[in-house]
Amino acid sequence: MSLDPDDSRPPYQQVGSSLRASILTKKAGFEPGDKIPSGPELAKHFKVARGTVDKALDLLRSEGLIVTRQGSGSFVRERTERPVGLRPHLEAAFAQPQVTIDFAGFSSETLHNAMLEPLDKIRSGRFTPESIAVRLLLPDTTAPMAVPVLVEGLKDEPALRERARQIALTNAAGIAHSVEVLAELGLVQSATVLVKVHRASPLFKLYILNRTEAFFGYYPLRERSAPIAGDLHTFYDVTGKDTTLFHHSAGPDEASIGSQYVQQSQTWFDSLWTTIAFEREQ
Repeated sequence: MSLDPDDSRPPYQQVGSSLRASILTKKAGFEPGDKIPSGPELAKHFKVARGTVDKALDLLRSEGLIVTRQGSGSFVRERTERPVGLRPHLEAAFAQPQVTIDFAGFSSETLHNAMLEPLDKIRSGRFTPESIAVRLLLPDTTAPMAVPVLVEGLKDEPALRERARQIALTNAAGIAHSVEVLAELGLVQSATVLVKVHRASPLFKLYILNRTEAFFGYYPLRERSAPIAGDLHTFYDVTGKDTTLFHHSAGPDEASIGSQYVQQSQTWFDSLWTTIAFEREQ
């Protein structure tokens, strides 16, 4: 199949248009989750240069139609209720020899839950990474915060901050234990979990997997009522489970939107980690 010589669009746009139509119409081999043909196969199919195919795939990646996993190839993105789910990508990250996970957000509760299954696969021998390095960037709850905060007068309430602190401590400790025990059992060569806090109130969450994929989502704010320290409080709080995540994947072209997004996300995270973040007191 060759391109239409009467089509005035650049070849990579024509290739991208053809692949986009196949994905959106769910033709055989282009169902959600399916692996699409390799670059050389597509180049042969469309009778174009490999670079043309790479630009076409980069276009589809920036549109959120496909995801590329290092060492595995490109796949049609799963169409779920949300733009993307973290768990399958997290599992793919743990299938790599070196695993790095950077998280910035409120409590890391979602990350803790999502890591349980891939860590079980390491214990069962299905995944065999050599190293795991996790960094958690969380808020400092020892000072007044934007949220959680009382609805009445937007007043600070130390009991709310203590509640947030306990949630964060529980999940961070759970992640640390489940990861570090793998090294103690000899299942990985090295495993580290580092935690730092900062004095900003996070209104979004960010995951960076293996420095090649970034997941970003805004925390919706909700009014809640709950008994805390024996008193009923009505307060505004973030709701992590309702966060919609948007996925960006680094591609072969460093100038692509996906590559730039991942690189800038990593730069932002590293800049906070090395400047205003500090180790918190237990």
